[in-house]
Amino acid sequence: SLIKFVLGRFLIKGGLAGAAVYVAYDQGLLGSGTQGAEALKKAQETLPPAIQEWTNYLGWEVRAAQVIPLPATPKFDFSFSDSWNKGVHTVMSALSVAPTRACEYTMEGWKYVKDLVK
Repeated sequence: SLIKFVLGRFLIKGGLAGAAVYVAYDQGLLGSGTQGAEALKKAQETLPPAIQEWTNYLGWEVRAAQVIPLPATPKFDFSFSDSWNKGVHTVMSALSVAPTRACEYTMEGWKYVKDLVK
């Protein structure tokens, strides 16, 4: 009985979470930044009339609320190709000095061992 109750709650919560993800995907919130901005604009236009309609239906009195503007979306100056190129240059630079560094580390290691043996 307890297992059925817990399993039922888990299925209900999982269904609600799945539905929320589906709605977010369907409305474009999980798409590109442009799609997300369009979905947010659509929500801002749709929600106040919908809330007013529900409060009228339920008989609640709602005073006109100030609409708080959302902050501007941040602009990211990120280029994947530039980051990739920087990573390639770093790896190639490390590989080009690897033989020299390997010789230096080997000489330091031999010196350390000789000093221990003395």
